Amino acid sequence: MRVKGSSASRRKLKKLFSITKGYWGRKKNVYRRAREAFLKSLTRMYHDRKRKKRDFRRLWIMRINAAARMNGMQYSTLINGLKKAGVVINRKMLADLAVHDAAAFSQIVSKAREALPAA
Repeated sequence: MRVKGSSASRRKLKKLFSITKGYWGRKKNVYRRAREAFLKSLTRMYHDRKRKKRDFRRLWIMRINAAARMNGMQYSTLINGLKKAGVVINRKMLADLAVHDAAAFSQIVSKAREALPAA
């Protein structure tokens, strides 16, 4: 007697098609195309989880640089001054201060300015 496995195959198809439900064209309802698209999406998910960290760091640096320039200092000079002053604050918190609390950011900039040698 030959076993076809239709119920298991149907479950596998339904599971894949439920995952690829919103895809465009044949990628949502043709098994081979859906499987290719799904596997591609898994690799993109993996890469984008890594990329997200890079993108947010770039955003924080841009915000810090803009706020630092408003206070008459460049980003690199600010970070150097903070390291010399012994101020330990990460870029995420620094960017948050730059956006939401300009007065506190100005105080941090003045601390960094004091730690730098007068040029």
